[in-house]
Amino acid sequence: MKKLLSVLGAMIFALLPLSACGEKNDGLVTVKLNEVTHSVFYAPMYLADSLGYFEEEGIKIELTNGGGADAVMAAVLSGDADIGFCGPEAAIYVELGGSRDVPTVFGQLTKRDGSFLVSRNEEPDFEWTDLKGKEVLAGRKGGVPAMTFEYILRENGFTDDEINLNFDVAFNLMTSAFEAGTAEYCTMFEPLASEYQAAGKGYIVAAVGEAGGEVPYTCYIAKRSWIDKHTDVVEGFLRAMLRAVNFAQTKDADEIATYLYRQFPSTSYASITTSIQSYKKIDAWVTDMQMTEASFGRLQDIIESAGELDRRADFSAVVDNGYAAKVYATLK
Repeated sequence: MKKLLSVLGAMIFALLPLSACGEKNDGLVTVKLNEVTHSVFYAPMYLADSLGYFEEEGIKIELTNGGGADAVMAAVLSGDADIGFCGPEAAIYVELGGSRDVPTVFGQLTKRDGSFLVSRNEEPDFEWTDLKGKEVLAGRKGGVPAMTFEYILRENGFTDDEINLNFDVAFNLMTSAFEAGTAEYCTMFEPLASEYQAAGKGYIVAAVGEAGGEVPYTCYIAKRSWIDKHTDVVEGFLRAMLRAVNFAQTKDADEIATYLYRQFPSTSYASITTSIQSYKKIDAWVTDMQMTEASFGRLQDIIESAGELDRRADFSAVVDNGYAAKVYATLK
């Protein structure tokens, strides 16, 4: 956490924040959106684009992959991204570091961990206690995926000396490391987990989100100054997202897959459909994009349990539900 704060703090004071939000000749406002990773887990976001909901709000999304929450937050702070899509822990760290332009959560999309635990061996009767003495690739230390996994182990009776999580591999390199022989288990998002299993390289033994319970897992974050200057864009963005969330919640996996296929050109249609079914099964997505104070508290419980939190952040200092509440009331 200290390392992350020092890097982000330097960016806050050393870089001049430049708005990347601009209008093109087609009349659409371009919004630079940096996502933590590219996964079917975030299906509603890609649906909002594929179904034309963003365009109907006068928005054109320029999507980039940050490859981790720390990189996403760095992009937001430097002005390379207008909106960051990652775990809210990144905003908590910056707020506690004393930022004068606090990155603010203005909408939540997922409400539980979207990763699946993959084993090298088939384990139809897997129990969490089976991980004792085993090495697991679970993500970057200080990131919500790793901290949620650590929290699950503690909830299943693991002591600190029985937890063997490998934090040394970057989030977007974990699968490659696992395939090369590192660790006995690895957490993977869809569609990667299903494809890995279909290729006979490993076996899905557990859904981390089912075991971890509800937590504000991935959210939309922007600097307060950017939000204040682009209120109409923020509300239009949330309207498009809420319509897409409703589509994802009410349509079957096969129909959703027809709109996601072009977003994952190297992934088979069958794999995308399976992935959507997996996320529907664990009830991954919110219906109302407002974050609750209770879930925010639980997130801080998880971070605190991982030893990554010296003190707690105030809900109102990090989260602004006003825009999501207004849009939700209108659409409802």
